[in-house]
Amino acid sequence: MRVVIQRSKQASVTVDGNVTGAIDSGYVLLVGLTHSDTLEDVQYVAKKVAEIRLWEDAQGKMNHSIVEHGGAILSVSQFTLYADTKKGRRPSFIEAARPESALPLWEAFNGELKSHGLQVETGIFGAMMDVSLINDGPVTVIVESKPKE
Repeated sequence: MRVVIQRSKQASVTVDGNVTGAIDSGYVLLVGLTHSDTLEDVQYVAKKVAEIRLWEDAQGKMNHSIVEHGGAILSVSQFTLYADTKKGRRPSFIEAARPESALPLWEAFNGELKSHGLQVETGIFGAMMDVSLINDGPVTVIVESKPKE
């Protein structure tokens, strides 16, 4: 599982002209899932996202989590995070999980984030989406699940 965290001042997702999710201060999460991902991966990454310290304290140091900051999450499914660009000019997406396994894991991930007390807004799984955000910082971090043995 691979998640790109973008700290944002404001963000939204629009599908077919309709806003499906919008937040003020918080994280935009681009969420990619691969074939071997499990509920354990989902739980690990959700905990990491909830607890990672990317918000400044009074001294300007990144010492606060999104939970402490009081921010919200905008979660967007993103199979292209598993693009293989090693050969040719057209990326291969063979490492991305198939929709029938990715959708339940993405929904479980969003549920795990909510269990940490976070407000979670979403895009629509599998849809063509317009994602709009105002980066804060900018701060962008990639979180991945533990390597499989």
